[in-house]
Amino acid sequence: MDKKQKMHELRIFAAEVRLETLKVIKARGFGHVGGSMSLADAMAVLYGDVMNVDPKNPTWPDRDEFVLSKGHGGPVMYATLGLKGYYPIEEAYTLNQPHTKFPSHTDHLTTPGVELTTGSLGQGISEAVGAALGKKVQKLGGRVYVAVGDGECDEGQVWEAAEFAAHYKLDNLTCIVDVNGMQLDGPTDEIMGQGKGLAAKFDAFGWKVFEVEKGNEVEPIWDALQEALKVKDAPTAIVLHTHKGLGATFAEVSMEHSSQPSPEKWAEAIEASEKQLSDVRNEKV
Repeated sequence: MDKKQKMHELRIFAAEVRLETLKVIKARGFGHVGGSMSLADAMAVLYGDVMNVDPKNPTWPDRDEFVLSKGHGGPVMYATLGLKGYYPIEEAYTLNQPHTKFPSHTDHLTTPGVELTTGSLGQGISEAVGAALGKKVQKLGGRVYVAVGDGECDEGQVWEAAEFAAHYKLDNLTCIVDVNGMQLDGPTDEIMGQGKGLAAKFDAFGWKVFEVEKGNEVEPIWDALQEALKVKDAPTAIVLHTHKGLGATFAEVSMEHSSQPSPEKWAEAIEASEKQLSDVRNEKV
């Protein structure tokens, strides 16, 4: 398959992930729409092409592993794993309901395909660093990918993990940094300024950094991840500049952390997402 066709298929997958993420959250009526939707393209690229995984053998030792450190973005992971075949996607429509396998934050003991339990911000990247070191020590194949949010990077634990990963030259570790400019209480620049930016921070800690200005487009994400595979003796960070809530009509403007729209707003968002998927499928390649 040539690259042009591959990018078309990844755009379709990203549109499917967005639609299913909305459906997963809509089933509950409220939830973390913003930070889930901003990661849809990255999830599509990772699970649609880059990562070496097998839903029929999810504990295969040499698999690539993904950790969602910003665990409140669980709906986008549930949508992606369902579309990938880890379980029927309809099961994820029980999001955050009694006895569900799909809690608000990702849980390794509950959801097929979830590698590590996350939700306490900063914790997931530390777990991912441990998983990457474990692969090195045990001489296992596969890489570890972890996604953190820009607001999450206020946590000191993120930088302890970053320092550790660089010191031990964990070149089997790639961190996806979702820079959507917003966190729980407002714009990141107002809550806790990030100085010269997160790309500069990861660079200062000894990581090889690739900055992607169009972080909601599959091709530049794919290109950066391919470059990350070539790096030796250092962990890699892919800093994505994204739009919080992209693909949810009620959340795109407000870029709110969590949403509880009216039934009419939900219907409007689902309809718009279905049209976007149809348009992408009908693109001429």
